[in-house]
Amino acid sequence: MTTRWFPSALKTAEAPPGMRIYAIGDVHGRADLMHVLAEAIAEDLKARPCQQAVTVFVGDYVDRGLGSNGVLKRLSTGDFPTPIVALRGNHEEALLRFLNDAAALDDWVENGALTTLHSYGVDAGEEVAKGGASQVRVKFLAHFPDEHRRFIEETRLWAEYGGYFFCHAGVRRSAPLHLQAPHDLMNIREGFLDCGESFGKV
Repeated sequence: MTTRWFPSALKTAEAPPGMRIYAIGDVHGRADLMHVLAEAIAEDLKARPCQQAVTVFVGDYVDRGLGSNGVLKRLSTGDFPTPIVALRGNHEEALLRFLNDAAALDDWVENGALTTLHSYGVDAGEEVAKGGASQVRVKFLAHFPDEHRRFIEETRLWAEYGGYFFCHAGVRRSAPLHLQAPHDLMNIREGFLDCGESFGKV
């Protein structure tokens, strides 16, 4: 984040009194790196105790990396040094669409679905090439734990703490923060990254 985006908000934003917020960006199947971050947070809490701590994950837990299964297993069981707030990214949205409609597989594959499928024991490369989306979906549903699905379905689109507003992608200046379109919160680039105005929050 650069200060030119939110020059006034950056000078004044604070967490609620007594609260420490840890924010973690896209995990993308890197269960190993998430483990490193969890250990670092635990060590920081031990060195600098606080009244209340929370970790905000801004989404994209799956795809690309080889450990999507491990990421969702850990987060869905609450195995983390602090309570977590799990936001939804465009990759979770793609996965949910596929769970409900096999025709969504092509779009998900473009986002890195094959590594996620593989982490659940579904090697779908040949079937994807042959257009066997329905068969891939049946296999994935058989291997995808209910608690992992529930975790993704219960992810939130945004979270707000004090002067901080968290979402996966960004917001559109023309709409209030609490009335943003879900698609923008998970996907926006133009209209956010090139906006020089303050949004009132960091």
